[in-house]
Amino acid sequence: MYPSACDLSMPELLLDKEDAMGLLDQLKGVLGAKLGGSGNVNDMLEHAMNLINNPATGGLSGLVEAFKNKGLGDIMSSWIGTGENKTISPAQIMQAIGSDKIQQIAQKVGISKDSASQHLSELLPQIIDMLTPNGKLPEAGNLGAALNMLKSKLLSS
Repeated sequence: MYPSACDLSMPELLLDKEDAMGLLDQLKGVLGAKLGGSGNVNDMLEHAMNLINNPATGGLSGLVEAFKNKGLGDIMSSWIGTGENKTISPAQIMQAIGSDKIQQIAQKVGISKDSASQHLSELLPQIIDMLTPNGKLPEAGNLGAALNMLKSKLLSS
């Protein structure tokens, strides 16, 4: 028997809908308190997701490689794996992503470079963890679809 059109939708990449929404609401609440306004929160979330899905840097796979190349592969692996997420410091985020990129994000969001790296150190582990609940990197097409779903939920509420 062939699968129905409903069965051909994007594979489950995220936590179940209620858990994901609860976690996303927590993320927005924490960021909102620190960034002081929904515009800044949405901008910061957008930039975090763009880091994960940037074709110029290889998307999530490229970000994983960048972390490995900077000696931070074990931290990234914990976010992808099914166990506890290791924390990452703002300085390590700056090391992995690059000071110039963090500065660009900070300028676009209207915050300091230190604040941007702090927020990314909180956001990236949680977003990557949500995108990889089975401990595997999603395929490129599925990653884009999952991020678009996250964006629509995060940026609309």
